Amino acid sequence: MLKIKRLYTFMLQTFLPLFLMTFGICLFIVLMQFLWRYIDDMVGKGLGIPVLAEMFLYAALFLVPMALPLAILLASLMTFGNLGERLELLAMKSAGVSLIRIMKPLIITISFVCVGAFYFQNNIMPIAQVKLYTLLYSMRQKSPELDIPEGVFYKEITGFNVYVRHKDNSSGLLKDMMIYDYSEGFNNARIIVADSGRLKTSTNKLYLILSLFNGESFENLKSQGTNLQNKSAVPYRRESFKTKDILIEFDANFTRTDESFMQNQYMGKKLDDLQTSIDSMTMRLDSIKKINAKSIVENSYKKSLKSNKTRKESNETTIEKKEEPIIVMNFDSLYLAQTPGSKSGLLTRAKATVESTKSENYFKAMTIGDEAYKLRRHIIEWHKKFTLSFACLVFFFIGAPLGAIIRKGGLGMPVIISVILFIFYYIIDNIGFKMARDGVWTALEGMWLSSAILAPLGIFLTYKAVNDSVILNADTYLNAIKNLIGKRSGRKVEKKEVIIYNPDYQNLIPRIEKLAEDSKIYIATHKRWLNYIKFWKQGGKDHTARKLAEEMEAIVEELSNSDQNLILNKLMDYPIIGSYAKLNDKMTGKVGLAIGLFIPIGLPVYLLATYQRKLLCHDIQVIQKTSLDLLPMINNYCKD
Repeated sequence: MLKIKRLYTFMLQTFLPLFLMTFGICLFIVLMQFLWRYIDDMVGKGLGIPVLAEMFLYAALFLVPMALPLAILLASLMTFGNLGERLELLAMKSAGVSLIRIMKPLIITISFVCVGAFYFQNNIMPIAQVKLYTLLYSMRQKSPELDIPEGVFYKEITGFNVYVRHKDNSSGLLKDMMIYDYSEGFNNARIIVADSGRLKTSTNKLYLILSLFNGESFENLKSQGTNLQNKSAVPYRRESFKTKDILIEFDANFTRTDESFMQNQYMGKKLDDLQTSIDSMTMRLDSIKKINAKSIVENSYKKSLKSNKTRKESNETTIEKKEEPIIVMNFDSLYLAQTPGSKSGLLTRAKATVESTKSENYFKAMTIGDEAYKLRRHIIEWHKKFTLSFACLVFFFIGAPLGAIIRKGGLGMPVIISVILFIFYYIIDNIGFKMARDGVWTALEGMWLSSAILAPLGIFLTYKAVNDSVILNADTYLNAIKNLIGKRSGRKVEKKEVIIYNPDYQNLIPRIEKLAEDSKIYIATHKRWLNYIKFWKQGGKDHTARKLAEEMEAIVEELSNSDQNLILNKLMDYPIIGSYAKLNDKMTGKVGLAIGLFIPIGLPVYLLATYQRKLLCHDIQVIQKTSLDLLPMINNYCKD
């Protein structure tokens, strides 16, 4: 028990520092991405260090859901990769400790992290999102700092274009200035030219004071000219001045936007508030749909005809009337019988009615669409409270077994695999989010798509790691491909230095002869093509080939104890057909026939089996030839 506790402590001491390090690195990377995305809203605004620090704090909290799963994946992959590379994982397994037991302390730790992630998403994330988006909106609304460049028109002052040829940085004097003032509209523009000037901000930072020296101003008086009899002549005014001060409204203060608007949105609500909003919005949307549906029915021709028919039936219950013949009216003929003026009036009224109905229905559809979009965003945010915790758990069960399988530590291979997996997760998650946001899928399908895809991968990797499978060994897949196309590896038989039991050659001769004869019979009786129904009735099994393979392996096993190099070299000519010897015994004829009747699965399997049957016939021909070549060698050795 003490050793197990030491093992748990060792695993925590190995994992936690890596987790903290990778979390910091991942958070820094995604924070830099966020910075480059919103850098245009921050540069040139004269924002103070406290405001920028506050923005980075909220951004870091906002990006935790993106950095946390990646950090868990990378840390677990590096932890078990380091243990595998240093053979510590092998030592633990040799001591009888299973992989699940090795992972137990980390599973408990990640479970606490998942609970904390849910608490973070439900309690801290709404506050961080509200403050971050409010701060970003306030930063966008802030006016930029004044830094008028030389030689170009400066347009950041609302209603003015300012041109400065040269700036004296020591005295702050602006020389050779030209100002276009269109604050009262382009039709009443004013042009000011001055030798020099200064620009400063008022004490309360609400106005700009532009002091100009030695200049002229030109202003048209078009608004006054409208009262004159000759409207084509537009008066203007020219003014020369030695000094002139212009007061321009320019709010240079940083004003925070009220957070109440953001708090009422989906991003600022907790789980209980989201559920309450979802219920109320669902009832509101259903009521709007019912009202719109009722309105459409009330205004339709179907409703009018139905109401007329109902009134007619009620009248017939009181007073019996004779059945009147049904009159079929031809509306085309009625229309053609009208005068051209009446036709035009009818078409105009019909077009106006259609356009009015179209506009009304379009407005109703927009109303329903907006309400449905708000409801979907609330439901998506509700699911987000849980998806982060589950993603953390899934990424741990992907990273830990994957690290135990590849046995590569450090920041090389684990980083590459982690980035690839996380990019795949991020793409799938964004696809699901956009599908759910646009109403193509339900919020449940869209928000849990990435988890539903990666969870089976985590289960598969954990199962393979527990059973010590080499799923990432390239030789395994190369050998499988070679076996599939018929290029299997050759048999290797080496001479043993110490032979305990010599082969019984006299007993082996008839067995080899029978193997050659059975191979000959198999080749003669088994064709390359087999009937599709017969193949599946047999369950895909070939008992004869299995017996031949088992007998061949038994002969090779016994003759491998020979001290004759010729015999050992000839044994290597026997093919390896172990895959045929391990045919499926669990599949019955009924099950096989059921699979065969399902053509999309049965036909590819049948074609593959037919190709392998061709390879099998070739291998059995090699068995026959090798057996016949081996018999003279054994007979000569027995005679000697």
